[in-house]
Amino acid sequence: MTPTNQTSGDILDRVRHALSKPAGMSTDYDLNPDVVLPENRVLRPAGVLVPLIEHKGEMRLVLTKRSSRLKHHPGQIAFPGGKVDEGDADVVATALREAREEIGLPSDKVDIIGRLPSHETVTSFEMTPVIGLITEPFDPIPEPGEVDEVFTVPFEHVLSATRFAVQYRRWRGQRRYYYTVPYGPYYIWGATARILRSLADRMSP
Repeated sequence: MTPTNQTSGDILDRVRHALSKPAGMSTDYDLNPDVVLPENRVLRPAGVLVPLIEHKGEMRLVLTKRSSRLKHHPGQIAFPGGKVDEGDADVVATALREAREEIGLPSDKVDIIGRLPSHETVTSFEMTPVIGLITEPFDPIPEPGEVDEVFTVPFEHVLSATRFAVQYRRWRGQRRYYYTVPYGPYYIWGATARILRSLADRMSP
């Protein structure tokens, strides 16, 4: 558990320390070791923003609920982000651009803290999570075609490995296991939960 008397500065110092620890790439297949991946697979680069914001003395994590009209992963809980475009300088630029487009977050209101190791998704993306601190209040503006809702959860909630559970679904005739870390009405699972679990593990004493 994260001590509740920690200041936001303390938490950010712990995040920076966690990011300095060596760690390998994670994948959507971590809990499914029997899956054999082709060696010649091509992964498309992507960047997502893991946005933190302080509200009334509490550090909170900003997440989105994807539009129910999307073809891929409709209604799922996600970080703002997407594939790297040709004009993006790097994955950090991608994460900031996507956050600006998806939730109306001005890039100049974000201080970049660091990056987590890349994560391979079942949709063949190599996704780099970029952790950033939102430095000023902002009113989210969800992109109607992509985002149904923007909400926050206490950062402490996703920093405790005890709040994560492993569940499974049938996919292509097999059981596929994945992490979940539900919060209220929000079912956080899949790649989003896996990335948060990776951060929680690295921030453990």
